[in-house]
This record gives sequence, C-alpha cells and structure tokens, in this order.
Amino acid sequence: MLGLEPTVLCILGMHRSGTSCLTGSLEESGVDLGDRHTWNPHNLKGNRENQAIVDLNDAVLMSNGAAWDQPRHKIQWSTEQLEEARRLATPAMGSKCFAFKDPRTLLTLDGWVQAVPELRFIGIFRHPMNVAQSLNNRSGMPVEVGLSLWYRYNRRLWRHYCRSQFPILCFDDEPELFSEKLKTALVSYGLYDGKKKGEFYDASLRTAAGDYSYRLGWRISGLLKKLKKIAE
Repeated sequence: MLGLEPTVLCILGMHRSGTSCLTGSLEESGVDLGDRHTWNPHNLKGNRENQAIVDLNDAVLMSNGAAWDQPRHKIQWSTEQLEEARRLATPAMGSKCFAFKDPRTLLTLDGWVQAVPELRFIGIFRHPMNVAQSLNNRSGMPVEVGLSLWYRYNRRLWRHYCRSQFPILCFDDEPELFSEKLKTALVSYGLYDGKKKGEFYDASLRTAAGDYSYRLGWRISGLLKKLKKIAE
C-alpha cells in the first residue's frame, strides 16, 4: 500500500539499469543507506551499495550453485542467512527510512521478503539493448548473454510487481520526465523533500546505447512492453 512511509525500502533493478542513480536520489531525499560505496570505476558517482548486503547475496547465490550472471530458479536460504538479512536491514537508531540496493536482490528476493516482512520496494528498468551494451562495454559480455540476463532479471521484477504493486521507473526516460516520475514515487512514499535540489541524477552518465534495430524476440519485447506500461 502506498502513502505510508516505509521503514525499510529495497531498490530493485538489474545491473546497468539505473539502480545507482535511483538509490543516490533516494539518499538525497534523506533516506539512510548505511555504509555504502560512494565511488566505483563503472559508476563515477558511486554504486551506492552496502558491501555487507552484496556479500550476503553472493553467499546465498553461491550456496545454491548460482551467481549474479548464472541465476537459478529456486534459491534456498539458511536460517543463519535469514537472520543476517534481518540484522542488515534493521534501520539505525534515529533513521526514518533505511534503503538498500543490490541488483542480485532480484535473484534472492524471496529470502529478503521472508526475513524482513515490512520491506517495501521501488524498481527501475532500462531498454534491454542498452543494458546488454553496457555489460559488453564493462566486461566484454556477449550481447546475446546480456539480453538473456536482462530477461531473467526483469521477469522477476515484473512478477514481484504483480504481487506487491510498487513504483517502477524507466531509466531511458528523458531527464525532465524521469525527474518528474521520481518525484511522484517519492511523494507516494512520503519521502519527497521539496527543499532539496535533487542533483544526483545526471543523464550524461547514461553512456551505453545499444542497437535498437536488433531483433529482441517476442519474450523480451513482450516483457519490455509490460514494464513500459507500468512506468507510464
């Protein structure tokens, strides 16, 4: 249910899809990110990730024979891992709202929901060709592999939206439109502060542009259409 201030907010989105921008914008609005990275060679303003949460997600994936680029359909959490998730997602004393982002969370989400029942969400996605090209630029990942991962991550985003109904933004929107939709999402969660300028978002950081003439196939095209409809 929107309209109530969340105490723990999870940013959902695939790698190279604007999650860092969204998380930094939330921080500008006063959301507590805890101990987070403020610099990264692939995100000049920092990926805004909490390393302990990244490490936990990696450990959960590894214990299931999976990885960020090798998703598995079913992921099992141990009792100890669930307890650690609960500890890491507990807001610090005096914090109105604690938020975290790690794209891997889309692969481990069921455990987070179990460990933190009050967890609420905001999502973001990007055109599959832009994501695939960005992954190719970063690590040489073949475009076809990047597109397959885009589908597997964003299918999870879509399915969780169908269960929970939360704001989802499109990182490909023009700057003015993106900022307006971000404001709407912040207002819906009681997190908008009109006194703050909101300078974290910078369209010049969207450096990867994929070949839009590439045939995506019906599964990817259909999912992209569904996500765009949500983000209108």
